[in-house]
Amino acid sequence: MGSGSEQMLNELYDKMKIREVVTNYCRGVDRMDRDLLMSVYHPDAIDDHGFFVGNREDFWDWVNRYHTNAQISHQHIITNHSCELDGDTAHAETYWMMAGMDAKDMTLTLGGGRYIDRMEKREGEWRIAARKCVAEWGGEPAPSKVPLEFMAMLRESGTVARDRSDSSYERPLAVKPERVGINLDILPPEYRPE
Repeated sequence: MGSGSEQMLNELYDKMKIREVVTNYCRGVDRMDRDLLMSVYHPDAIDDHGFFVGNREDFWDWVNRYHTNAQISHQHIITNHSCELDGDTAHAETYWMMAGMDAKDMTLTLGGGRYIDRMEKREGEWRIAARKCVAEWGGEPAPSKVPLEFMAMLRESGTVARDRSDSSYERPLAVKPERVGINLDILPPEYRPE
């Protein structure tokens, strides 16, 4: 393989590892997994979330307390991602959306913005060195029209938890044989296959 191809593969690998850092950040916050969240930041990193600015330990304390008290569940979703490599430094921009169920009145709130990151590769590992979380929009959508019974069936497929009991940590992942099949009796006619 020529040196140009090797360089391209190294750049693709680095960009993939950088994207993985952002993905692990979201998973760490949503599953309230302190170890995973700590792993995405260098020890001297600073995170600026607008109303919070500080190091990774203080960020964990704040974000964990905030999501525990403000929402009963939440998800951070990342979409568009761009990354400029400059040796062992990278500048990344990742669009995010956050959805949360309010702990007080069960309303769904949505927000969106971008993570602006300076990543650094130290000892062969990419992590966040500096982050700005820029919020751009937010609001409340209309109530869901999905029947409660249907939502209950969707929740039976796995454990949703804000810790390591969540199904995403299950190894090996398995589906119980008794769950195989479609329970059409509970579905309203408009949700049934023809």
